[in-house]
Amino acid sequence: MPIIAPSILAADFANIQSEVEMLNSSEADWLHIDIMDGRFVPNISFGLPVCKAIQKHAQKPMDVHLMIENPENYVEAFKEAGADIISVHLEACSHLHRNIHQLKELGCKAGVAINPHTPISHLEDVIKDIDLVCMMSVNPGFGGQKFIEHSFDKVKRLRELIDRHGSAAQIEVDGGVNQDNAPALINAGADVLVAGSFVFSSPNPLDTISRLKSVN
Repeated sequence: MPIIAPSILAADFANIQSEVEMLNSSEADWLHIDIMDGRFVPNISFGLPVCKAIQKHAQKPMDVHLMIENPENYVEAFKEAGADIISVHLEACSHLHRNIHQLKELGCKAGVAINPHTPISHLEDVIKDIDLVCMMSVNPGFGGQKFIEHSFDKVKRLRELIDRHGSAAQIEVDGGVNQDNAPALINAGADVLVAGSFVFSSPNPLDTISRLKSVN
C-alpha cells in the first residue's frame, strides 16, 4: 500500500488544529507541509510559526517540502519545528551533496525535490545518499494544479535509476494526485502520494484518504 501524505497547503487554516486532528484519525501516514518563500516559487505559503503550530497537534511524521532559496540556512530551524523528513530542491542547491549530509546530521530523513523540467539524470550522483525523491508532477508554487501526464514516464525512469544503483530512496509524487491517476503512479513505481485539494476539498476527507490508501 502507498504512503499517503495529505498536503496541509490545502487545509482550512482558520481551523488548522481540527484539520490536523482529522489527519491524525485518518489512514494518512505523513503530513506534507509546503514551505514557499516567494522567491524560489512565485507564491508565499507559511513558515516556522505555522510549522510549530502543526507540530503541537500532529501525531504523524511531518514531511516538510522546502520550496525556498538557500535552504541550508533554515533546515535546522525546521527540524526544531518538528520536521521528520525535509526535502530541498535540487534546483535551489549549488552544493547538493553538502545539503543532503546537513539533513542527515540533523537526524532528518533527507529528501531531494525536482521540478517537472529537471531530468532524472541530475540525481545520478546522489541517489544512494538520499531517503526520498519528491518528484513534482505540477509546477511548484500553487495547489490545485492539473497533473502533468509526462510524470508517469518520469516515475518509471526514476524507479529504474533507484534500482540500478541499489538505492533505498522512496519516490514521492507531489501535485495533482487523485483517485484516477494514483493506480498508474503506484504501478510506475511511486511509494508516496501527496494529495492536497483532492483530500481537503472532498465531501469526506477521511473516506478519500482511505480510498487512496487502498490503491494498488
